[in-house]
Amino acid sequence: MVKNKLQKFAQMEEYPHVQQPTLEVIRQGYAMKGKWKKDFFNNDNPLVLELGCGKGEYSVGLAEKSPEKNFLGIDIKGARIWQGATDSLHKEMKNVGFLRIRIDWIEACFSKNEVDEIWITFPDPQLKKRRGTKRLTHPNFLNRYKNILKKDGLIHLKTDSQFLHGFTLGVIAGENHFLEDATEDLYNAELQREHMEIKTHYEQIYLNKGLPITYLRFRLNY
Repeated sequence: MVKNKLQKFAQMEEYPHVQQPTLEVIRQGYAMKGKWKKDFFNNDNPLVLELGCGKGEYSVGLAEKSPEKNFLGIDIKGARIWQGATDSLHKEMKNVGFLRIRIDWIEACFSKNEVDEIWITFPDPQLKKRRGTKRLTHPNFLNRYKNILKKDGLIHLKTDSQFLHGFTLGVIAGENHFLEDATEDLYNAELQREHMEIKTHYEQIYLNKGLPITYLRFRLNY
């Protein structure tokens, strides 16, 4: 088992389904921008992003469940991404990949209308008021997503944070976005049957503690 972070970063440099561009490379013009389906996945299937993917369990799980779509897990913490990247490599999966960047850089990595769907799974709720703009469902981030997501593209938020769930509902209402589904207790709701059986390591910990998992799905108002 590879434990050292630098070893994991180096190992992932050899993975064909992992991209680790530096900020300098992105500023100079990221070559993969606008070409993810054609040059990375070698098909024209829908592209789904998981933002803040952590260990990549959800990206891998979704990819296994929906082979007709391409899934790209995004996180800045490469030592975490390594797990999902390694698992999917061993499984010889062709419809899942990973991108190690800050979410702030997302517009420089994808072209307009290039993304079909976005998942945000258990992000840091950034509870401190001064950190509010760091929440991945803050209007600042939603405006970033507008620049890469197709107009009918879905955004999913799955979190154990009742605060972030409520905050996001407020943003959706305040910005006139289109809420499609929402529940404060996913695993006691009809909604869970769609594809919610995929559980991350941390999600299972939350469930074991008796904490409800929230979920909502919406589309942006362009």
